[in-house]
Amino acid sequence: MRLSELAAHLNVPAPTENPEVTGVTHNADWAAPGSAFVAIRGARFDGHSFLERVAQAGAVAVIGEGLPDGVVSPLPYLRVVSARAALADAAAALAGHPSRTLRVVGVTGTDGKTTTSWITRHLLRAAGLRTGLLSTAGYELPDGQLRHFPAHFTTPEAPQVQATLADMVRSGADAAVLEASSHALALGRVRGVAWDVAVWTHLSSEHLDFHGTLENYFADKRRLIEAAPFAVLNVDDPWTAQLRGVAPLETTYSAEGQHADWRATDVEERSTGLHFHVLSPLGEFDAHLPMIGRFNVANALAAMAAAAHLGAGWEALVAGLASFRGVPGRMELVPDARGRRVVVDFAHTPASLDKALSTLRATTSGRLIVVLGSAGGPRDPGKRAPLGEVATRVADHAVFTEEDCRDTPLADILNEMERGARDAGHTNFQSIPDRREAIRAAIAHARPGDTVLLAGKGPEDTLERAHETIPWNETQEAADALKLS
Repeated sequence: MRLSELAAHLNVPAPTENPEVTGVTHNADWAAPGSAFVAIRGARFDGHSFLERVAQAGAVAVIGEGLPDGVVSPLPYLRVVSARAALADAAAALAGHPSRTLRVVGVTGTDGKTTTSWITRHLLRAAGLRTGLLSTAGYELPDGQLRHFPAHFTTPEAPQVQATLADMVRSGADAAVLEASSHALALGRVRGVAWDVAVWTHLSSEHLDFHGTLENYFADKRRLIEAAPFAVLNVDDPWTAQLRGVAPLETTYSAEGQHADWRATDVEERSTGLHFHVLSPLGEFDAHLPMIGRFNVANALAAMAAAAHLGAGWEALVAGLASFRGVPGRMELVPDARGRRVVVDFAHTPASLDKALSTLRATTSGRLIVVLGSAGGPRDPGKRAPLGEVATRVADHAVFTEEDCRDTPLADILNEMERGARDAGHTNFQSIPDRREAIRAAIAHARPGDTVLLAGKGPEDTLERAHETIPWNETQEAADALKLS
């Protein structure tokens, strides 16, 4: 695409020079021959300080909100109102707006996004739609192979989102399911995606270091509902009342007996998974989902409602649910020949930990043991003590350990978790700083009939410490610990 064409997509005047533009990035380290560099003014750095560097790397143009005083661009400069919006719009244009040729489902909410996204993807495939997936657990093209972005793409930005959608189109996809996090919505990472369906799971306090208030957090997530022609809304969530009527069309669901279009009744948690009856616009039918956790009924209802809107019949929904094999790191069972149940789950907020532990308590004949930590850095330090309280209140024994402590002293994190437990009058805990040792100690402590929940890491493939980031596979760590005990 010529720079003049890109300028037209961004609704700005074209400069005199008109080079070929082959890509766009906001990271100076990723600038390459033919790329347009978006100079974003961040909290710590101004992208305009890297103009000479990106020019030497082969970039052919700069996009920004205006050159700082005294700065001269060595490359053609496109001045835009919002650099972040321009990054997303340029990425979509250069990728050929791939989402416009797909049926796209977006899923947002505090908890349940990943599981709902994966079930929706599975149901659409069961209905015959070649479907791609972009989630925090990785991404898939229609071939079903789980892939991960390179380490430097920890959080996919708009160019990576659009490139992945383009890969899906080239691979023959009919549909795509995307998790839409609050950060992705607030920072424009999914701007330019042509949504067909927006799914709302639920809202609870998280990421307030970024959003500031719970109301701001809600407002950023609401952007997805505002951007889609059809919304799937959870009436069990109090925040949903503010979402009714926002999308042109909507449907509702409830796993807790509320009046809704999609409802679950007669829910049973068996050793084979969840069994329930569904009342829906497609009629009534029985369903089986081979997953742990009563709360996954809500995720299943949301996924069914989204898939049904894209044409899936009730038979495909029933067959798809029954054949779903779960999400890596989401209530994932690790096999044990000795009758101990070890579960890996991503639960990392007080609410999600309470839900996970309460779910496992209901089906645990012996003791319930949990291994957990809390992330370092400025992100939600206020949840550390509540995590300690929840863990020791619901589980029989808690092992506090590391979980991406980053630049926060691990001792400080563990002290806060211990304080939360002690302030609640609980003493059923111990702290083992090394996560591998903590997992092995907890599993060695378990007996047949006991359940050990490894919470917080889920499918993540790294463990971040103060001065190093190491490869990590929680499921494999659990399997290794089971072999040793």
